[in-house]
Amino acid sequence: MTNKLFNAIKGLNRDEAFKITEELLGKQVNPEEILAAGKDAMQIIGERFELGEYFLPELMVSGDILAGVAKRVKPYLQGSDDAKKHGKVVFGTVAGDIHDIAKDIVVFMLEVNGFEVIDLGVDVPVEEFVNAVRKHEAEIVGLSGFLTLALEPMRQTIDALRTAGFTDVKVMVGGGPINDSVCKDVGADAWGENAMDAVTIAKDWAGIAA
Repeated sequence: MTNKLFNAIKGLNRDEAFKITEELLGKQVNPEEILAAGKDAMQIIGERFELGEYFLPELMVSGDILAGVAKRVKPYLQGSDDAKKHGKVVFGTVAGDIHDIAKDIVVFMLEVNGFEVIDLGVDVPVEEFVNAVRKHEAEIVGLSGFLTLALEPMRQTIDALRTAGFTDVKVMVGGGPINDSVCKDVGADAWGENAMDAVTIAKDWAGIAA
């Protein structure tokens, strides 16, 4: 029953995706199945982006659609068992960077795959990451940055987390300028090129088969 939703999201048809989501919820379709359709569609969108068939405007539209679907589905997940969550992830775009499309997609994918995500938004100060990890007792931190100027805030954030005593907290980084060399330079534990990489990394750290 979720095939139509998958096709609507994959085709970047916002209104149709929202309409189908409401219909599925009205028919009491398992909300996890609805989110799974979004996850599968996002994989296709990601592949098309990597192949150069989709570009930033398409990613922006897909991010908006996914956010809208998730917003409609989340109220139906409130009664779910928290024990099923694989772990807590504090996620945000670092200070000085206001790009949120990639971040929103990663947050969505982590949530769909069973993680509790504390989304701090964009242009997040170093101390806000530290405070969020302390408050929520998160095991993983995700730092997003689209611009080269995001690298220094990433380094500062990771240094602050270690100085605060969170030496066991795993940190992943991602975004336009990130590669293996940058990951090591800023002191992160891992980096990913896309949302599925982030999910794979988080599952590995949580001891779950990808």
